[in-house]
Amino acid sequence: MQQLPFSSAENASASTDAGSFAAAPTTPAFSPLYQQIKGLMLNSLRLGEWKPGEAIPSEMELAARFRVSQGTVRKAIDELAAENLLVRRQGKGTFVATHAEQHVQYRFLKLIPDNGDINSEGPAQRQIIDCKRLRASADVARALALRTGDPVLQVRRVLSFADKPTILEDLWLPGGPFKGLTAERLSNYHGPMYALFETEFGVRMVRAEEKIRALLPDPVQSSLLKIEQNTPLLSVERIAYTYNDAPMELRRGLYLTDTHYYRNELS
Repeated sequence: MQQLPFSSAENASASTDAGSFAAAPTTPAFSPLYQQIKGLMLNSLRLGEWKPGEAIPSEMELAARFRVSQGTVRKAIDELAAENLLVRRQGKGTFVATHAEQHVQYRFLKLIPDNGDINSEGPAQRQIIDCKRLRASADVARALALRTGDPVLQVRRVLSFADKPTILEDLWLPGGPFKGLTAERLSNYHGPMYALFETEFGVRMVRAEEKIRALLPDPVQSSLLKIEQNTPLLSVERIAYTYNDAPMELRRGLYLTDTHYYRNELS
């Protein structure tokens, strides 16, 4: 049985299950109990015990496993659901969120048509321009917590809406976790790219950080987007992370915003 790493008012044991908790990071003794439970659940997600789309054990089962109250487990689940890591389904239970779900797959796509309806244009048409393996430059290695010269995969693609090229993206992925990813696999997969990463490579992007600025395209970029070279574009650089804040993707996108706007929600 997997147990808490610290004693608590709920009489949790100090022993651990070596098979399921030994790799979990140490939690400060002063951390609230539900945060400790959240950390244990995150570790189960990271280790693949509960896979995307699968149901997790019930609150009662988790309470027995961690030797805490159902209320403590519920609070931990509430936070994981608020972070889009878990999804509650009325009458069915709680499931590991997946990028294949409609309400999740657009979480990282912030470009919205001027009418405000992300469904009005239908899915983006994707064109894979290039997919190649190379050695990480210093800036790519720094972003992905690699060493300069480590193998990475670079992907370039164009996203079009209503047959109009709108987004040009360059992606860098660490070579190890994405071994076997090819232009053909990317072209043949019709769901969201992040859903491909989680279903075929076991990598789930859970959060991202972005930097935004305006710039003008170079000749190659303007040609791929079929625009004049003096057309202003929105440049978005994103680092996407999997569990435990491990960086798994560097993405640099150029967005044409004459018929779209970039939307972000602040709280």
